[in-house]
Amino acid sequence: MINIALFGPPGVGKGTQSKYLLEKYGLIYISTGDMLRKEISEQTEIGSKVKDIIDAGGLVDDEYIVKLIKDVIKTNKDCNGFLFDGFPRTYVQAYILDGLLQKMHTKLTCMIKLEAPNEVLRQRLLDRASKQNRVDDTVEVIRVRLEEYDKKTTPVASYYNEKGICYPVDGIGSIEGVSARVEERVEESIKKTLLNVVVYGYPGAGKGTQCKRLAKHFNLVYISIGRILLEEIEKESELGKRANEYIRNGVLVPDEIVIQIIEDRIRVNPNARGFVFKGFPRTIIQTYIMESFMKRMHSSISAIVNLNTSSLNCVKRLYDRGKTSDGRSYDEDLDFVIKRVKEYERKTLPVLEEYRKQYNIIDIDGTQDRDKITELMLAGVDKAYRRN
Repeated sequence: MINIALFGPPGVGKGTQSKYLLEKYGLIYISTGDMLRKEISEQTEIGSKVKDIIDAGGLVDDEYIVKLIKDVIKTNKDCNGFLFDGFPRTYVQAYILDGLLQKMHTKLTCMIKLEAPNEVLRQRLLDRASKQNRVDDTVEVIRVRLEEYDKKTTPVASYYNEKGICYPVDGIGSIEGVSARVEERVEESIKKTLLNVVVYGYPGAGKGTQCKRLAKHFNLVYISIGRILLEEIEKESELGKRANEYIRNGVLVPDEIVIQIIEDRIRVNPNARGFVFKGFPRTIIQTYIMESFMKRMHSSISAIVNLNTSSLNCVKRLYDRGKTSDGRSYDEDLDFVIKRVKEYERKTLPVLEEYRKQYNIIDIDGTQDRDKITELMLAGVDKAYRRN
């Protein structure tokens, strides 16, 4: 998802730029001000409780704001993302928003901080008051609102600045000029977001080939637990010796070995744009390990690809590969090949089905031409990345 918080003092032009961003990125608009005014006009329970606070230029209690935002998020789980206008307004609300988005396995892409001098803002608000007859834009209320902004809202910018996702934008100038500057900042932030892809499929489905192409196209680090273990076995390293017995018997290596492999790859690639995980996580337990890795990187899974092939087709592919120069020694053993396929069905297919409840899986017919598979995969991942 592309999640943007549009930030700035009253009168800086957030409403105008919101319309541009909504159309440009296909986002769901969440304006706390609009929602609260709607509650007041409809004389709801929340509306009656917040009316006096808003008329005086104060900030509404977090419990009311969170309830309204949570309802919108819950009913739009499959959208391209959200545009938050007027939220978060306090340091506490910044933490609240992070928590709400984390539950959706996403995060804030950027905070766009529109800026303008106070004298310009006062005049804009007074002009708006005369044209729109808004009772919340009197001279005294404007003074209170600007003071509240400086006192409570400015620290929010510091919170996101520490995360490296706060982008100041000059709010003075033509609407088109400001929009161009805003878009430039949003695109810059999207490119900084880690792209993490998990690729599933039966043994022999062609994951290795497609993962390499995916990593090359997006400039990602490719992590294949199986390939790394084979390299370690060939080097006769201590890790390889520990893993060899499990691989020869066609069973999954212990999670402690898997964790060590992934930690090493992440550690030696601190500036990676993202990672491609081939067949990991393979068990339900490993999904929790993956979640931990993502949190440590302040990231999340961007896309999950599933190469659809029948188990019979994959058994044939592996057994045939064993007779070629590209084959591995264990591919020649039909019983071993079948055992690997059964192990995938028993432990990994349930993981894929569990992820279907949380993500829009990119399902691709794995029996197609390799280049066609690559084309579909790259398009699907790019779309998912921009949504996450």
